[in-house]
Amino acid sequence: MKYQTIVNDETFDVEINEDGRILVNGEERVIDFRVLREQELYSMLLDYQSFEAVVEERDDVYQVLLHGSMFDVKVTDERSRRLESAFMAFGDTGAEIVIRAPMPGLIVRVPVEKNQPIVKGDTVVILESMKMENELKSPRDGTVHHIHVAAGDSVEQNKVLVTIA
Repeated sequence: MKYQTIVNDETFDVEINEDGRILVNGEERVIDFRVLREQELYSMLLDYQSFEAVVEERDDVYQVLLHGSMFDVKVTDERSRRLESAFMAFGDTGAEIVIRAPMPGLIVRVPVEKNQPIVKGDTVVILESMKMENELKSPRDGTVHHIHVAAGDSVEQNKVLVTIA
């Protein structure tokens, strides 16, 4: 699985392979990671050096205390970045936009109705793909102009799901 990790505005690409190998920015690292206290204290051997860290999750950022220094860490996986990039191109225009399926899947739920006002970040469609539910959100404020799918529909990648005016 590939992750993008941002630590205090510095970006690292992290790939965790099935055999437990880890690549950081393409460089292989030796790592052993243990949870010492559930959801709080962690121990890590990284390239044969020992580290302990206190980690606290706040919204979409982790605060990590390591060797007396506090780091803000944001981690996103490859799937999340694909979903996010599918909507970044829309920007904040007043034009009509369409929400498309970023991947093939099954429509689980459409929690909006035609002519419903929505705000940026409202979930407009829930799409199941690879046994994971993905909430597709509105990239801006607007009104639901047209709904092109219903719960139970199978969709292909790039299928138009909802139009927002």
